[in-house]
Amino acid sequence: MGENVHLCKPSIELQNEYISFYEEWENSGEELEGMAPWVISRDPADFQRMIESLLNNEQIEYLPDGTVPSSTYWLVTDSGKVVGSVNIRHRLTPFGHIGYGIRPSERRKGYATKLLALSLLKARELGIEKVLVICNKDNAGSEKTIRNNGGIQDTSYIEESGNVLLRFWIDL
Repeated sequence: MGENVHLCKPSIELQNEYISFYEEWENSGEELEGMAPWVISRDPADFQRMIESLLNNEQIEYLPDGTVPSSTYWLVTDSGKVVGSVNIRHRLTPFGHIGYGIRPSERRKGYATKLLALSLLKARELGIEKVLVICNKDNAGSEKTIRNNGGIQDTSYIEESGNVLLRFWIDL
């Protein structure tokens, strides 16, 4: 892995680094809609409002009925570079508990494995005892990351589009 990393809550202090993260993803040609975690598809043009919205997602009173509270963290290097993002749902949803992503230029460096490992600690702090993590069948890197963190494969799910989702459980 490159530099040492840690999770931090979204903050205004990391605005330039986060915008760099977002723009790299946007310029990569990857579709932002439907990406994991969903939070990376949020346009950071009004950065303060985006931060407030992400932090408010942790509190049920700010959410529409039926929405599960979730916590967002950024994976940040010791030098302050945002290399990843994760969204941890406080309760099980059809999308699982955890969605994560690493900026394109920082993939294949071990950051995803570390991001998921740190996210599992946060999930445990939320009182979650067993986490469901899902990835596309053709995403070998994510599958390896999940397995490296103790993921035990469950029955796959086939979406209406025919896309196959691999489902993994991790005991905390």
